[in-house]
Amino acid sequence: MVNNLQDATTLHNGVEMPWFGLGVFKVEEGPELVNAVKAAIKHGYRSIDTAAIYQNEEGVGQGIREGLKEAGLTREDLFVTSKVWNADLGYESTIAAYEKSLTKLGLEYLDLYLIHWPVEGKYKDAWRALETLYKEGKVKAIGVSNFQIHHLEAVMKDANVKPMVNQVECHPRLTQKELQAFCKEQGIQLEAWSPLMQGELLDNEELQAIATKHGKSVAQVILRWDLQNGIVTIPKSTKEHRIVENSSVFDFELTEEEMSQIDGLNQNHRVGPDPDNFDF
Repeated sequence: MVNNLQDATTLHNGVEMPWFGLGVFKVEEGPELVNAVKAAIKHGYRSIDTAAIYQNEEGVGQGIREGLKEAGLTREDLFVTSKVWNADLGYESTIAAYEKSLTKLGLEYLDLYLIHWPVEGKYKDAWRALETLYKEGKVKAIGVSNFQIHHLEAVMKDANVKPMVNQVECHPRLTQKELQAFCKEQGIQLEAWSPLMQGELLDNEELQAIATKHGKSVAQVILRWDLQNGIVTIPKSTKEHRIVENSSVFDFELTEEEMSQIDGLNQNHRVGPDPDNFDF
């Protein structure tokens, strides 16, 4: 049972990763971004997720520095994730991309580094690079993003280090149950991006009925469903009151019936690209 915002799951290499974090996809550089990261840290978040392609690592880094200082915390108190973009997938280029992300963030290490998309013919070389970074102690944990079961199997066939995390699109319209079961069996932690389906589920009547019963918002119900499914979740918001509201999910529990009801909303519907059919 996840009881508070600082609770963490233990990855298969022993590293602790918070169950709940802040995502910053589509948040541009500037004061809004810096303030969102600071607000999250101030209100108890201990995990921040960015990526090279978001082009906001500098602002995230600034928010982290200012947020830690104001909260009286140290770098070790925070779990920071970034991702290598498709254009940089390759052995040498992935290592160079990691160093570039560190420089932009102004950090000495990352807690988690992910391959952003499974680009055919490229992701295995990138994985070797991540293994090197990991073995050299430059990153605490390594993983992948948007990988289907067959991508994971292909990586693991040649890997010396198994991915610790797989971050994928996951929400009540795309429950990813098979992938979830596979990752659990393999000891790979599943993490949800776009857990609120970019806001598309907030007026769903079934979710509203469950939310009303608990005196909660639909967003809170969905995020609670993630946690009770054993999925790490990183909702995005730039508004302080929403950042606080999103994380207020530790004072109620969904029943088994409600969990099944939410599972039943699945339509295998994606708001993002299909990992088996993307062209970027």
